[in-house]
Amino acid sequence: MRSGSPPLRQRFDLGAGWAAVRARLDQMEREQFASRLWRGDPTLWSADPNIQPGIRGALGWLHVAEKMEEALGDLVGFAAEARTAGIRHAVHMGMGGSSLAPLVLRRTFPPLPQGLPVTVLDTTDPATIAGVERAVPLAQTLFIVASKSGTTAEPAAFGEYFYAKLRALKGERAGEHFVAITDPGTPLVEEGRRRRYRRVFLNSPDIGGRYSALSYFGLVPAALQGVDVAGLLDRALRMMRACAADVPAQENPGVALGAAMGELARRGRDKVTLLVAAPVAALGMWLEQLMAESTGKAGTGLLPVADEPLGDPAVYGGDRLFAHIRVGQDDGALDGGVQRLREAGHPVVTIQMDDLLDLGGEFFRWEFATATAGAVLGINAFDQPNVQESKDNTNRLLDGVRKDGRLPEEPPALVEGPLRLYGDRTERTIAGSLRGWLAQGRPGDYVALMAYLTEEPATNEGLQSIRVRLRDGTRLATTLGYGPRYLHSTGQYHKGGPATGLFLLLTADDGEDVPVPGSPYTFGVFRRAQALGDLEALRRHGRRVIRIHLGRDVRQGLRDLERAVAAAP
Repeated sequence: MRSGSPPLRQRFDLGAGWAAVRARLDQMEREQFASRLWRGDPTLWSADPNIQPGIRGALGWLHVAEKMEEALGDLVGFAAEARTAGIRHAVHMGMGGSSLAPLVLRRTFPPLPQGLPVTVLDTTDPATIAGVERAVPLAQTLFIVASKSGTTAEPAAFGEYFYAKLRALKGERAGEHFVAITDPGTPLVEEGRRRRYRRVFLNSPDIGGRYSALSYFGLVPAALQGVDVAGLLDRALRMMRACAADVPAQENPGVALGAAMGELARRGRDKVTLLVAAPVAALGMWLEQLMAESTGKAGTGLLPVADEPLGDPAVYGGDRLFAHIRVGQDDGALDGGVQRLREAGHPVVTIQMDDLLDLGGEFFRWEFATATAGAVLGINAFDQPNVQESKDNTNRLLDGVRKDGRLPEEPPALVEGPLRLYGDRTERTIAGSLRGWLAQGRPGDYVALMAYLTEEPATNEGLQSIRVRLRDGTRLATTLGYGPRYLHSTGQYHKGGPATGLFLLLTADDGEDVPVPGSPYTFGVFRRAQALGDLEALRRHGRRVIRIHLGRDVRQGLRDLERAVAAAP
């Protein structure tokens, strides 16, 4: 099956699953699904009259590309104004939906002569924060504080840290180096007025964070970077028209993709494994948040599996749906492996992008598809009921730091070299404990690595190596998320989705630390509190979780951990 005109084409090779998807699409056509979605009919997602107003107030993403097209002149003019004022770098500071689209665009588009280098800061890791401070010319840098609510703890802390640095350099003019992106009426609006920020961009309040890629949250940093924002919006508008209310369900790219994801998930294939071409590889982490936070609730959902290296068909269980995203005509690194998956009977959806600007269309396609899949699964795709729990635990732990001067730490259950293991079910060795933990896995489960570590190439390589060993040894899907980023992404699925996860939380000593201005703790303590708060939440939900502390030398700790994993088949 193919749907859409050439720039929007997608191919479905669903094998035995095609009949169920076809039946679902026929039903959607009879029930005028697309037309009802465009009308904002909340009954597609919930019959509860108390929930429906919230759904109606979360559908602004459907028309945001049209609104942002009207703001194009202002965006381009603002970017030019910043360069004329002597700005030579930009740092975008956010979490989750307010930072992932900027991160995708920064990693996708090459440095452009008409744009500024953009750094995206979305971690409380002190080494990363200190590294940003050393790497950018503070007196010539524009700092963007991005938060829909205006109260998100991480960007608020980042903003305070760098505002203090600029205040020391520029005094009362420090605000000229700051921009805010937020909803109307938030505390961040008042902060921007009080500190005389260069600009406060007010986003439409009817757009949730994970659906905000084509709003100011995604397009302000894109314009500063010199990305062709007009081109991105043009591709988004093309996809919007392809998904219009009068397009038959089978020919509607968003409806067809969402129906396939939702219907196959109902039949056990709930691990949407993203095989993304190298030029747009970063898109996977944006899709991860969109799907996991939108659908992982009420004990169900789609688990997005991003950046898992492609394996032999034999290492995959019967719970996978593969989504292959191509760019251009040559994708030799993935095409052969994807063809082997098809031949082995795994369902595959292939999406063809013509060039990098097609990201604008993909943002819209996948938002529409995810909303559709939520309707198929019978869940509200626009709330995140379990995200707050870990935040509350973190805040309580930090209140303890204010009172007692330290975080509470349970004693390790097992110490082996630099590794310390925390958990209830332990054996005499780390390898034996991992073996017992993995033995709890069942077909259809998944293994989640949650790393509160500095994100750098050597660490990522070590984690990916461990990840592949776990997948190949268990035939379970694997995910890898850096903390605290994943808390605003797959963290919702971990607690609200099905109880099918095996969770390995990794921490380490901080090589360097920096203070959080106005607080009696450092960013290192802040991040450790986030890790412990999520560990507590997972335990409260009865999840199968262990924590391993790697010590001071993260590379050595990962090597020791990989040896233990290798000894625990």
